[in-house]
Amino acid sequence: MSTNTTTSKTVVFIHGLWLHAESWNQWIEFFRANGYEAIAASWPGDAETTEATRRNAKAVAGYGVTEIADHIAKQMKKFEQKPVVIGHSFGGLLAQNLLGRNLASAAIAIDPAPIKGVPELPLSVVKSGFPVLGNPFNFGRAVSLTEPQFRYGFTNVVSEKEARELYSMYAIPGPGRPIFQAATATFNPNSATKVNVANPTRGPLLLIAGMDDHTVPPVLVKSALKRYQNSKAVTEYKEFSKRGHSLTIDSGWREIAEYCINWLKSKGL
Repeated sequence: MSTNTTTSKTVVFIHGLWLHAESWNQWIEFFRANGYEAIAASWPGDAETTEATRRNAKAVAGYGVTEIADHIAKQMKKFEQKPVVIGHSFGGLLAQNLLGRNLASAAIAIDPAPIKGVPELPLSVVKSGFPVLGNPFNFGRAVSLTEPQFRYGFTNVVSEKEARELYSMYAIPGPGRPIFQAATATFNPNSATKVNVANPTRGPLLLIAGMDDHTVPPVLVKSALKRYQNSKAVTEYKEFSKRGHSLTIDSGWREIAEYCINWLKSKGL
């Protein structure tokens, strides 16, 4: 994949748990058509494709938030200027991590996994995380979601047909460790999910929530927004109605992508 290291309009997309970098392919094409250089970052252990990652699930096991963030930070070093980062789910948490470290020029976190300091725990979040948290041995394992679990956590607002197609096309195993790190962050002062929310020199941040998301409901995203209230840096929030956790990959993805591009342009990016 080609990269232009001289452009100031580079966007790095970051996937979350149970999705591969290929899940950003439509976004990459769309952003390139709108004048951006766009690539998707990999997580440690990811194979080149979704299918290859499924065949070698053990390769992604054991990695936590810190290791994944540092792995992506290394990929970003190829650019002469700091890129924009756009992340979904745990990719949204990672985007905030990288922005807080001044490694990105701006960040968009879509349905982001909760950063440290977000205490709310709705029942839908417990149910979405149970496939991992239900077995403590999953901490060091790669965990796959069944189709019904993916339906509840990701595709609850789309048709049965589309839900089956998205599961078949995109679902991959993910490391269990980040889920445990997020679940125990309240009790761990050095949690890997901690983000530098007070950084006054970072670039702008947009937090996006899907109103009907079971995995990361709006209450969690709004709670994250409050964590940034003492920073002078720009932090904004957008909520989309009738959207679930699959909002970046389902048939309504373009609405989200267009909003993201318009927001970036409004910030001169």
